[in-house]
Amino acid sequence: MAYDILIKNGTIVDGTGRPAYRADLAIEAGRIAEIGSIQNGAAAKVIDASELIVAPGFIDPHTHYDGQICWDPLVTCSSWHGVTTVVMGNCGVGLAPCKPEVREVATWDLVNVEAIPFEVLKKGVTWDWETFPQYMDAADKRGTGINLALLAPLTPFRHYVMGEESMDREATTDETARIKALIKEAVTAGAFGFTSTIAPQHIGYKGRPLACRMASREELKAYANALKELGRGAIEIIVTRNPYRMAEDEYALLDMLLTESGRPVTWLSLRRRFENPKALDEILRVADPVIKRGALPQISNLPLVAQMGLRQPSIGFAPYPSWKPAFNASLEDLKRFYADPSFRAAFREELRKPGLFSPDWQGMTVYTVSNPEMKHLEGKTVADIAAERGKDGLDVFFDLALEDNLELRYITIRADIPNELLDDPRTMLGISDGGAHVDQLCSAGYCTDLIGTFVRDRRVLSLERAIKRITSDPAAFFGMNDRGRLAPGLAADIVLFDYNKIASAGRPETLNDLPGGGKRLVVRAQGINYTIVNGEILYDNEKHTGRLPGRALRSGAALS
Repeated sequence: MAYDILIKNGTIVDGTGRPAYRADLAIEAGRIAEIGSIQNGAAAKVIDASELIVAPGFIDPHTHYDGQICWDPLVTCSSWHGVTTVVMGNCGVGLAPCKPEVREVATWDLVNVEAIPFEVLKKGVTWDWETFPQYMDAADKRGTGINLALLAPLTPFRHYVMGEESMDREATTDETARIKALIKEAVTAGAFGFTSTIAPQHIGYKGRPLACRMASREELKAYANALKELGRGAIEIIVTRNPYRMAEDEYALLDMLLTESGRPVTWLSLRRRFENPKALDEILRVADPVIKRGALPQISNLPLVAQMGLRQPSIGFAPYPSWKPAFNASLEDLKRFYADPSFRAAFREELRKPGLFSPDWQGMTVYTVSNPEMKHLEGKTVADIAAERGKDGLDVFFDLALEDNLELRYITIRADIPNELLDDPRTMLGISDGGAHVDQLCSAGYCTDLIGTFVRDRRVLSLERAIKRITSDPAAFFGMNDRGRLAPGLAADIVLFDYNKIASAGRPETLNDLPGGGKRLVVRAQGINYTIVNGEILYDNEKHTGRLPGRALRSGAALS
């Protein structure tokens, strides 16, 4: 028999957790045709995988490529790292449905929540849709290198029905019914569920609360019922307002969503923060009953390392009332605002309560500056500079930024890695935030880092278990029945890598390749030899073949 692709002599790690084994793998018409000892098979393309691991393509359950797919069909840099499917539309924010006259509102929501510059989105988003099904169809028509699994973000659905009032109040009974109908329409068309957030840092247009935050429990119950009625879909939600605890009403919200949907729920997020490292264990203890019922928290295998500037305020400042005038302000207005002693005094008072922004001046370093006269400050901590100047750390934090015309960038490390949870079935590996916070961090390489660092170098978990964690586990959670495993008849989403070389290539690199020359941070992959999507080779030894074999996947489809 003639195959499209024949992979010879590879070490198969099939995504189920079973031990690796040596075999050939044949691909025909986008599907895995055969696995085993294939002696007489001819093929248009034969790959010698004698020194390679052959695994299912990785599945990233938490990304924000909602706008980027309009200008970057390769969905970089996730696709560089062996990711063949990204789950998009997380955190309740997205670009569909959207009426033409309110596109600016949806754009500012992404700016404020996901730190994607307004000018980048204004120049790059194609707006060749209005409804959510049209958004999915547009993604297919445009072409994509990897698969897109879309979740329905609640904010644009509420805004579509309620207008600007969606940012101010609960929905009426009639409005709730209309929103529920739109969610059912989206899931029927192929969305993999819906998403929301209650996090206070999530602000949208003009610094107002993101619309999904205003949804009542009765509303959310109705939207969960939509999934139960359809018998498919999952829910993703940011459910903890405070990163150090889970409150009773937050637990009750997870319990209600599980009960009323009858579907799995994933919530964000678990990190071991330096300020209170024991909080993670307490959250797990409190949440244990709902976790056992299918409400899985997401974790990351990467430390939370972020660059931060004050030209575009971070969402970490959004919960502080004193910061509200800073969001979406002009450069000159921001400079006056940061210099205002009354603002600094109000913010200093607000910091007395623990929050997302911890004033650890010793842990915050000046990363880059544009003013040549300030170059000697690069690599110094805010605490050290404050001591040299005889000033308070908070004042120096703002003063340095102003002295560099708000071009200065800080770097911080806020959380480490809960190693013991990487192999814990009570959690889901993810939260890469691919496509978001583009000039602050890049965690899209978590899959290659997991294998290179935690399997090969540190031996925290086995290769078979690690592959399962980033393939069949997320596929099963979201109902991608024909992906995440290697078996005859399943979709041929496959990554071939060199176990001795695979890695996420360390320090982020700055590219000015966003629409209009916008800046983003990327991390390159190492050791990925081939990436195959739907039976076609997307990357051959890190070079794009020119093909765009991905598609917008459809939930509920037996063969996506």
